[in-house]
Amino acid sequence: MDVFGGAPRFLAYPRPVVVQSGADAVLKCQIGGDPRPAVIWERNNEKIDLQGRYRVFEDGNVYNLIITVVTIEDSGQYICKAKNSIGETYAAATLKVEGEAQEMELREENKPRFLIKPLSTRVGRGDDAVFSCKLWGNPRPDVVWEKDGKKLNEIFESTHFSVGFQDGGWFQLKIFKTRAPDGGVYTCKARNDFGEALAGAVLLVDAGPGHEEEGNRNGYTNCHWKSHQGKPRGGRQMPNRLKEDTLTKSTKVKMFAVTEGKHAKFRCFVTGKPKPEIIWRKDGKLILSGRRYLLYEDREGYFTLKVLYCKQKDNGVYVCAASNTAGQTLSAVHLSVKEPPVRFKQPLIDLEVWERDLAVLECEVPEDSVPITWYLEDRRLQPGAKYGMEEWGTKRRLTIRDIGVDDDGIYLCEMPDGGRSIAEVAVKGTILRKLPRKVDVLEGENAAYCVEVEKEEMDIHWYKDGVELRETHQTIIKSFGRTHILVFVNTMPQDSGLVTFLVGRSKTSSQLRVKAARHCPPSCPVGVQINTERANAALLSWVPAQDSRRNPPAGYVLERQEVGTGSQEWLQCLTTDSATSVEILGDSVPCEADYRFRICSVNKYGKSNNVEFPRGVHLVPVARIQAPLQDALVPEGQDAHFSIELSASVIGTWFLNGTQLQEDERYSMRRTRTHQSLRIRGVRDTDNGAEITFIAYGIRDSAAMYIQAPLVKFSPLSEMDRNKFVEIGNPIVLYCELSDPAAPVHWYKNGVELQTMEGLHIQSEGTMRRIVIQSAEFSHSGVYCCDAIDDVIRFNVEVEAPPVRFSAIPDAERNKTVQQGCPIVLQCELSDPCAQVYWYKDGSKLLPQPGVDILTDGFARKLIIPTAEFFHTGLYCCKTKGDSVLFNVDVKAPPVKFSAIPEELRTKWIEAGCPLVLQCVVSDAEAHVCWYRDEMQLIPHSGLEITSEGNRRTLVVQCTEVCHSGVYRCTTQDDTMDFQVEIKAKPSMPNFEVEGTRSVQMGKSLELDCEVADSSVPVCWYKDGVKLLPQHGWETQSNGTLRRLVIPTAELLHAGLYSCESSDDTIHFTVDIKAPPLPLSPSPDVVKTHSIEATSSAEPTTEASDPAFQLSWHRDQEHDSNKEADFELGGIKKTLVTAPTQPSNSGSYYSATTDAVTQLIKNEASSPTNLLDPDGEKTKSAKVQKAIVRQFEISDPIAKACWYKDGTQIYPKSKADCESQSSIPNLAHTGT
Repeated sequence: MDVFGGAPRFLAYPRPVVVQSGADAVLKCQIGGDPRPAVIWERNNEKIDLQGRYRVFEDGNVYNLIITVVTIEDSGQYICKAKNSIGETYAAATLKVEGEAQEMELREENKPRFLIKPLSTRVGRGDDAVFSCKLWGNPRPDVVWEKDGKKLNEIFESTHFSVGFQDGGWFQLKIFKTRAPDGGVYTCKARNDFGEALAGAVLLVDAGPGHEEEGNRNGYTNCHWKSHQGKPRGGRQMPNRLKEDTLTKSTKVKMFAVTEGKHAKFRCFVTGKPKPEIIWRKDGKLILSGRRYLLYEDREGYFTLKVLYCKQKDNGVYVCAASNTAGQTLSAVHLSVKEPPVRFKQPLIDLEVWERDLAVLECEVPEDSVPITWYLEDRRLQPGAKYGMEEWGTKRRLTIRDIGVDDDGIYLCEMPDGGRSIAEVAVKGTILRKLPRKVDVLEGENAAYCVEVEKEEMDIHWYKDGVELRETHQTIIKSFGRTHILVFVNTMPQDSGLVTFLVGRSKTSSQLRVKAARHCPPSCPVGVQINTERANAALLSWVPAQDSRRNPPAGYVLERQEVGTGSQEWLQCLTTDSATSVEILGDSVPCEADYRFRICSVNKYGKSNNVEFPRGVHLVPVARIQAPLQDALVPEGQDAHFSIELSASVIGTWFLNGTQLQEDERYSMRRTRTHQSLRIRGVRDTDNGAEITFIAYGIRDSAAMYIQAPLVKFSPLSEMDRNKFVEIGNPIVLYCELSDPAAPVHWYKNGVELQTMEGLHIQSEGTMRRIVIQSAEFSHSGVYCCDAIDDVIRFNVEVEAPPVRFSAIPDAERNKTVQQGCPIVLQCELSDPCAQVYWYKDGSKLLPQPGVDILTDGFARKLIIPTAEFFHTGLYCCKTKGDSVLFNVDVKAPPVKFSAIPEELRTKWIEAGCPLVLQCVVSDAEAHVCWYRDEMQLIPHSGLEITSEGNRRTLVVQCTEVCHSGVYRCTTQDDTMDFQVEIKAKPSMPNFEVEGTRSVQMGKSLELDCEVADSSVPVCWYKDGVKLLPQHGWETQSNGTLRRLVIPTAELLHAGLYSCESSDDTIHFTVDIKAPPLPLSPSPDVVKTHSIEATSSAEPTTEASDPAFQLSWHRDQEHDSNKEADFELGGIKKTLVTAPTQPSNSGSYYSATTDAVTQLIKNEASSPTNLLDPDGEKTKSAKVQKAIVRQFEISDPIAKACWYKDGTQIYPKSKADCESQSSIPNLAHTGT
């Protein structure tokens, strides 16, 4: 018994242990716990199997793990785990083994090794077979003989073999009267304390006279010695010469159906000792392994027949006959091969060809269009140098060139619907029996190969992955006449590879695949039973699973569950290694209850499913009193409690003055494992001196109950009522309620009794007791107690200063939107001017720094950012103890605005074909704008340019059309600028009669009159097709039906074709302005006189009345001396270029627009010696062959200008020149 009880715990942890190699090591730990814990030891996460060098010794609560004759491999960490029904714990112990070098040397010297290994042998049926080997090892190794990985006593009866030892280290295995199943691989495993060794040999059992058909029922075929998946391809079905097994009426024949071309697999599970011999027959004929018949025992112990690629001839009854010396049994199945829905018109035919010949397979499909696929067993064939595939009509042909041993096998021609035609191709040559295409074995199993050649004593070779094999302890190479055997013993994954047998020019190959062993937990036990005939005990028994030989369990784990408690927990009660029955006694359970049990198998890879025993059992532990009942003194009206602690959990009965108590409103009985308790509610005075008795399984104990006067008790108060937080200046009121209204109480503060005084009142009303402090101060904080002798109640009082609060701030002040560059001012007010505040932005504390000012002004707190930037956007918080205020600040860029443009400049009247230029200025040079016409966004293209230069945004339409009329809008994110554009179509120039020709001398008044039929009819005036608008320089008059155009002072530029248009009619006037003759001598009107030599140039310039606009004419290219004056337009600047000066170009030049005429320019050409002007400012000389350039600027870029020489207009000369002047901004013209 553990005096502490409960879950397991380590009283002394294991200490590190250092021992010399070869000595014994003891790991100790001291563990307490009640119930007594189960202790296991682990290493490398695996439970240690307590056998051999490991054993456990228990000394009270000290648990010892003893390891005998430790080696260097035993060094490491060991885990001690303890578990009981309450809990579990574990601790680690470290073992260090010293003497590694000596250990390794000693190990090498003394570990087992074969001096002479057993030799493979071949015997006749019924003869004895003997294997002998010589071993060395110190101490003498233990030797175990196995066949195909199984211990001999598991497959042979004891009289069929014997194992012996002779002096000199000779070990011998003898098998008496060998049978066909005795053939296989025998291994000798030798082990001592320093290591182990292994060697193998092959036994071949000849059938003998009368048993030739059993030749390949030796314990091997190609693969490991149980041949699951090897596919030998050299046998055939042979007639039976043995006594036929006849089916009796009691033999039940099962039915099995398969589609033609598919596989059929029959399994038969047979047990018996000695191991039975298995014979398969079809319709009474013996079946031997061949290309399409595989016979083997699988890993689950089933004897299996597999029929590959079934044909119609495979229909029939298949019988599995098992026999040994004890008797015989049969199992039968009827195979039905179903025809495919679509059949071949002509199927394939089996072939037999010689090695290195040509093999041709032909078949015929139902229709020409049916595609087919060729297979060699499960490998799809592709056309190439090896295989030729032909199709003509419904015939299909496969040609196999340079046929070899590995081409021997089953060939299939398959249609898309699954229909197959099958042919066996037998290759005759040096190798009569060849290797399977592949062999799959598990790690630790044997892989065996058998090849038969046509002659004895031929030069043969075995290879793996191109490397020739030599015989070792684990690689057996043996030849028996024409039969040659290769065995890989105890294979490992690295043994995988391509195995090749070579004899002369012939070879056969097989792919060996070694799969890692599956670490599977064992199967669960079967046949579980429970026997409860013995009182207070249960006998549990079980049987190991059927596959326990193949996957044996390391032990069994038994668990129990207490029934009726509502708990579903299963607790481990014991483990056993190999026993198949165990008795559970009542003294092994912790408490009296109904129990049920379950069991599972375990090994180092896990555990099986649990199997529950069929019924439960009532078990009672032997209990002893650990803590007896105690007398109780209970106040009247209170509850009485009695308890007893036992060593085991049993069911007991409570008595009051000899009367058994039952569970009801007054009596409550509880049992928690070993603890038993009784509660009597509301004891009375009449219960004084009562005897309380507890009786259980062999236990009796009593105690007395005494009643005392009722105690004065306080009514319970809530946590809130007992813990007071009061602001300074507020009253403090503490109250409580007693069970006795007459009971006196005393009030204390921090242990000092309180009395009524000014500002503090102690009150008592009935059961209520109260203390009142009228105005709380900090000194009133503390622990107050109200003491009623039998009971006391406490109050925690804390006087606090009033919390600092922020004044309410309007939403408009808390949500600020500030333009970039403007200041940000966040302000709030506190209730306490001395309170400390902290400012935060997006959760990060702000400190005073350049660009951030934090100010305190009385109750006000301010955060000032003089210049707002975009990164100042965020959530600002001003915090003080107990309160905070939030500000949302959003910094936005200033709105992008357009500079104002007068209304008249935003309205454009343009003739079709002329350029349209719209310009506006934005406040932000980086601002993005969009242009729209009639709400449709404009995209730049070949005729539309949108440019941005600094703050100026420009839209240019190079050649306008009427469809370009509309409202143009330039927009930013914040502003819009509109332009009204009207494009008038070019007036057509039809033939019309001119109303009249007016010749007026320049400077005189010009009046044009016409009369309309109706005085209300409006008219429009045009000059040269351009509509005239009222402006300075002319006026239009309307007097009744008379319409008049008046030009007060005619200028040369006023010459042209005038039209007066109404809605129904048009009248035309031709006006010719005569210039006054100009004298050749300088006059006051001439601003600049240039005397120019031939080939020199001069560029006088005149400016128009509006200095805000400039238009320049220029010409850059060189002029020939014979060219006349050239004219160029460019923006609002007009340039006259006189070709290389000639005397004929001398004269007075001037330019005129509709509104103004430039000052006259006099140009003379003479010889260089006569035309030099001493003034130098107004007279320039130029040599012959140099151009003369004149230019002036006008206020309207689309206004027309005319050049005159000596009063005669020299540009424009024709109407085409006028049109080109108005529509092409940079066009040069040539004049006289």
